[in-house]
Amino acid sequence: MAKKNVLGKGLSALIAGAVENYNSTGDNLNDVIKSSPAAVSEIPVDEIVPNPYQPRATFDEEALEELADSIRTLGIIQPLTLRQIEPHKYQIISGERRFRASRKAGLASVPAYIRKADDGAMLEMAIVENIQRENLDAIETALSFQRLIDECNLTQEGMAQRVGKKRATVANYLRLLKLPEEIQKAIKLGKVSVGHAKVLLGLDDPKLQLKLCDSLVSNDWSVRQLEQKVSNVLKAKEQVENESTELPEVFYAVIERIGKHFSDRISVKRSAKGSGTITIHFDNDSQIENFLKDIE
Repeated sequence: MAKKNVLGKGLSALIAGAVENYNSTGDNLNDVIKSSPAAVSEIPVDEIVPNPYQPRATFDEEALEELADSIRTLGIIQPLTLRQIEPHKYQIISGERRFRASRKAGLASVPAYIRKADDGAMLEMAIVENIQRENLDAIETALSFQRLIDECNLTQEGMAQRVGKKRATVANYLRLLKLPEEIQKAIKLGKVSVGHAKVLLGLDDPKLQLKLCDSLVSNDWSVRQLEQKVSNVLKAKEQVENESTELPEVFYAVIERIGKHFSDRISVKRSAKGSGTITIHFDNDSQIENFLKDIE
């Protein structure tokens, strides 16, 4: 089916611009209008293929059905943006959700803007358009930022300018990708908020991150409660590190003397300030009796 050109939004501005071009160039007025950037083409659905660079990995089927019902009633309010990759074949730059809903609604064709774009430009446009619509979850947004860096050779600063966000915001999203995969999935499912995730990033041990993540999901901790738990963990970790300082030589003599009575089941903990504990594990009363005879 051949595409037909129709007028999109801003009709008066389009006609005014077309007339100005017509007066200055002498071209046919209809041709000028058809070539205007504001022109919208009606493209058959079966000539459109999805965007391989689509940042959104999943689409909510219930939400798609709702959009399909709306499209059946009102039609598509915002045209898709496509690029032509061969005769009678177009690839989606933006609007895949509308495209999927249109197919559910049984539409034979959809309105679309046609743009020229190479693969690199198309990837950038698709990702930036999705981010600016703010309908991606936090992990999808972070992955989109990472793809812009990796595949479009953008710095964090350059990317922040492209998507209209602060550099610190971009950096915070990218940090989410350092979390274990299980936590990233929990964020995608809405079980863990971005606020919770930022607190978990305060720990550098993935096992501890996962343990606390399981607890916060099970107990429905607030961000403040999780902050307190992480603070307790860090304090305990610091205490262990202080206690594990190198022991003075005399301690090894004590361990050797006493340890021989208890199969070397003796442990010493000493803080940097010199305080600490000696713990002895014994199997029976006779070990204690032999030890007492020795010290007497």
